[in-house]
Amino acid sequence: MSAYTEFTERTIEYTKLLSDFKQLLKANGLKFTIQREVILEMLYNSDEHLTPEGLHHLIQQKHSELNTGIATVYRTLSLLENSEMVTSLSFGAQGKKYELGAKDHHDHIICTQCSHITEFVDEQIESRQKEITKSLGFVMQEHSMQIYGICKNCQEKTKK
Repeated sequence: MSAYTEFTERTIEYTKLLSDFKQLLKANGLKFTIQREVILEMLYNSDEHLTPEGLHHLIQQKHSELNTGIATVYRTLSLLENSEMVTSLSFGAQGKKYELGAKDHHDHIICTQCSHITEFVDEQIESRQKEITKSLGFVMQEHSMQIYGICKNCQEKTKK
């Protein structure tokens, strides 16, 4: 059996997430709109880490009647990230990819060639991080781990 598990569980129900989102909008003096809800819903239902452009493209495909602008996507993602409802991974010149923060803690393995992201959980790593912070007198509040390398598919492509 593997020491790690791939991770895809959501830990919050959509109705709770939507309620929190409505409160966030109200607290920031913003209106709740169907376009903003669709952005949240698409993030919730996606198992991928999405760029703002990728998210916008998905919305255009599935909800073209809404006429959701890319600026709305960027502003909504920024609001969600600032409130810690979504998290992002930075890809330098390629920009950020976003995921909903409604999952239990997990780490990422990122391919530097194709940008594929694999989420995983490893209890030994988590335990060791707690031991290290404790031994150094730290109280860990949060952390993220990102491992960069070349995925199996990209390795196989370069062999051909």
